[in-house]
Amino acid sequence: MTDTRSERPPASSDPPGSERRAGGLGMVFWVTVAFTVAFVLLGVLFTDPFKRGLADASGFVIAKLGWAYLLMTMFFLAFAVYLAFSRFGRIRLGGPDEKPQFGRFAWFCMLFQAGMGVGLVFWGVSEPLLHYNDPPLGLAEKKTPEAADLALQYSFFHWTLHPWGIYAVVGLAIAYLSYNKGLKDLRVSRALRPLLGDRIDGPIGAAVDVLAVIATLFGVAVSLGLGTLQLDAGLGAAFGAPSGITLQLVIIAVTAVAYMLSASTPLDKGINWLSQASMVLAATMLVYFIVLGPTVLQLNAMTEGVGRYISQLIPMSLRMNAFDPDPWLGDWTIFFWATWIAWAPYVGVFIARISRGRTIREFIIGVLVAPSIFSIVWFSVFGPSAIDLDDRLGGALSAAAARDESVALFTFLEEYPLVLFTSVMFLLLVWIFFVAGADAGTVVLGSMSVVGGEEEPRRFVKLLWGAVMAALAAILLVVGGLGALQNAAILAATPFGFLMLALCWALQRTLAADHRDQVAGDDGSGGQSTAGAQMTRNKEP
Repeated sequence: MTDTRSERPPASSDPPGSERRAGGLGMVFWVTVAFTVAFVLLGVLFTDPFKRGLADASGFVIAKLGWAYLLMTMFFLAFAVYLAFSRFGRIRLGGPDEKPQFGRFAWFCMLFQAGMGVGLVFWGVSEPLLHYNDPPLGLAEKKTPEAADLALQYSFFHWTLHPWGIYAVVGLAIAYLSYNKGLKDLRVSRALRPLLGDRIDGPIGAAVDVLAVIATLFGVAVSLGLGTLQLDAGLGAAFGAPSGITLQLVIIAVTAVAYMLSASTPLDKGINWLSQASMVLAATMLVYFIVLGPTVLQLNAMTEGVGRYISQLIPMSLRMNAFDPDPWLGDWTIFFWATWIAWAPYVGVFIARISRGRTIREFIIGVLVAPSIFSIVWFSVFGPSAIDLDDRLGGALSAAAARDESVALFTFLEEYPLVLFTSVMFLLLVWIFFVAGADAGTVVLGSMSVVGGEEEPRRFVKLLWGAVMAALAAILLVVGGLGALQNAAILAATPFGFLMLALCWALQRTLAADHRDQVAGDDGSGGQSTAGAQMTRNKEP
């Protein structure tokens, strides 16, 4: 028997009286702020034990739950593809007459910069080089043609369909349950109403939102930390600035001021403009290095890399080396899967916010395909160029990447003309990605933490979250740099990954119920739901 409580839109998604407090600071806000403050203080007061505790806890997760990460991530991608080509694909988010707020280019720019902008610049040169020097799971001898092929293949694997499949299912669950079921609320907990009914208005819903906000905080902190490390390395390489934690803290402080100023503007101005500017600049850099780089090698490597990636997609997705454990899996694939899951509430809520008016099919195909193509082109330009350059330099470039991943890009730039100009352009690109992504983070954290889950939180709330994000990123850099960022991402992502399975169940259950309503309405046995009527209308000429 169907639980009818899960199928009727509630009069309000909050307890009685909450309408008067919409946008106010409720329990979710204060609990998550208190948790973050305690986390920061522990890092400041007990730095060494705190660092060891993070490493031990993340090591336990990798050793015991690595299989769960691989299975969940593969499932999320398969579920997203299923929804895109299912009978539900014609449904329009927000109703049959809803029009998209943003054009396709602006939409793509915003979802891309929120999803992985800084990370792509950080890892674009260093990841292929590191795989070339230390092939994945011992599948080849290092620095051989086979190692070069695997380097590009696994770079595609980590940065294309799987992460965007994770984002797609979270974004779609929140968008559909919010815009098509009358909830008008972007909190993650509200997407579980089809499973929990009105119980989601109590402590269970608050716990879900606290978990989502904490995962988002740590996910954004990883992005801020990567951006800071990249800017620190670039300023040292281009201008001789003294690299180190002091410069990193200055970078975080200056950037925090910038993204707080951007957060004070409406979404269609600050983030929209910054996102489009970053994509134009990134495309310009791509063209520059296609023209000056080994163009034929880049094209050949991209063609072969795509073929290897597609043919090995399922084996790579499930390979655990069960009888020959390799730490490479935890250092790379599980770290990236954990990072994408930690970013999922942040990116999911944000792309739900900017995707109203698009059909489910357009939403999923756009989210999966467009960023994946850009990532493939990016790694195909910089990966083969870096590997070819490393061979000509006798391994100096891969050695630099092994010492410090953030330095590899700028060591690479030194071997090309106009090094100062390209270094400044990449510093600007990272900084714009940095600011726009953090701005989006303040919007999402504000939406998820205030009463009513409003789309445009108050300026004060966004600014407060901006300060909290900066403090968290700073303490993670102080206690352990990139390693601490990786460990924090894995710990924050683990519980949210299991929560995502419930989100998928809730979404499938609601879509199936709406389809049954539509079929019943077509047979003259009852009225149609909003989504059911929409599917009928979408079939009309």
